Amino acid sequence: MGKVVKILIGLAVLSGAVVGAYAWLQSRDGADDGLKKVEIVSGSITDKAVAVGKIEPRLKFHVKSKISGIVKRCHAEVGDRVMAGDPLFDIVPDPTPSERVEAERQLERAQSTYDQAQREADRANELSLSGILSRGDHDVKLQALDQARIGLAQAKDNLELLQKGRILGGGVGMESVVRAPAAGTLLERLANPGDPVVPLTTYQAGTDLASIAEMKDLIFKGTVDEIDVGKLALGLPARLRIGALPDTTITGKLTRIAPQATEKDNAKLFEVEIELDPGQEVVLRAGYSANADLVIREKKDILLVPERVIVFEDGGKKAFVELPGAGPKSPVK
Repeated sequence: MGKVVKILIGLAVLSGAVVGAYAWLQSRDGADDGLKKVEIVSGSITDKAVAVGKIEPRLKFHVKSKISGIVKRCHAEVGDRVMAGDPLFDIVPDPTPSERVEAERQLERAQSTYDQAQREADRANELSLSGILSRGDHDVKLQALDQARIGLAQAKDNLELLQKGRILGGGVGMESVVRAPAAGTLLERLANPGDPVVPLTTYQAGTDLASIAEMKDLIFKGTVDEIDVGKLALGLPARLRIGALPDTTITGKLTRIAPQATEKDNAKLFEVEIELDPGQEVVLRAGYSANADLVIREKKDILLVPERVIVFEDGGKKAFVELPGAGPKSPVK
């Protein structure tokens, strides 16, 4: 029984010590006039909107073929710098049996038409020299011969292109080589040797073979919430934080705000673009995720106090803080 009494007395003493220590600390935080003091420091205040997005090339285009077939050879690898007109892919024709037969029959019909037109033109020449055929009828026969000659040449070229993948006749060389439409860096190679290729036509999109972009001209593309977009204006300065480069800050300016919102996860978002300032010593890559702080207003080297000690009046037009007065109960605004 005596042991229990000693334990209770010890707990009571410990509780009293804790309460006394807490009261002493509270008395140190408060001033003699009953006001709690806070530390005032010098710093900056920034009103900003946050855009979430990634680094992308300003210009990016896809490479497609205008002929069908199979990829025979790839001339460039991902990361290579290519110039306009450089070969990227060799395409070998891969016609179906019906396409090959149709091309051969078309050549036969064109040859037959040409032979018939040649015979009629020869007869027209003889009749014209004898004065039996008029000059107008003679010209009609010669025109038919010219059209038949063009049709025959076209049928030969179609069959040659279908069989060999290139045309060498007629003094004009054509080949089934896909070339770079403009200079840039090869970002993606979506086709490898042996892959089938669907051509780009008016009725179909065609197979994407590669994507090329100019990596010397990168921008930030992202979205801003509808709550903040009303505060934005073109030309606002921006500070970008790159996820892959946590110790680096990239600067730029706002160059585009989308006129219409897009909805994602029940949120209204507006697309924005930020042009990066030139001359920054940092290596950026397409696809880097980034957050951009769009600086709406900023004050530097000013005195900062916690917002909780500020009292607002008149709808926020007036603000003040309480300062210690002459007496313990007379704070000064």
